[in-house]
Amino acid sequence: MKLKKIPMRTCAISMEKYPKNELIRIVRTPEGVVELDLTGKKNGHGVYIKRDLDIIKKAEKTKKLERSLECEIPLVIYEELVNIINKES
Repeated sequence: MKLKKIPMRTCAISMEKYPKNELIRIVRTPEGVVELDLTGKKNGHGVYIKRDLDIIKKAEKTKKLERSLECEIPLVIYEELVNIINKES
C-alpha cells in the first residue's frame, strides 16, 4: 500500500517544519483584513503558526507575524488563537 504524503509547513515564529494539520494559518486577504484560516483554503497571503501558547506569546511580543504579513494584526486575532488552543487542551 502506498503511503500518503504529509504536507509540511514552516512555523513563522520558531522556523521549524511541522505537519500542516499541527499549525494554524493566518491570512491577510486581498482587502487587507487579517483573519484566521482554519480550513487552510482562504484566498490571500498566509502564514503558519504552531498551536502552542508559548509560540503565540512570542509572536505577539516580537511582532514577527506583523512583519511576515506586512500589516498590523489586531489583538483579537491573538485572543482567538489562545481560545483555539485552550479548547484543544
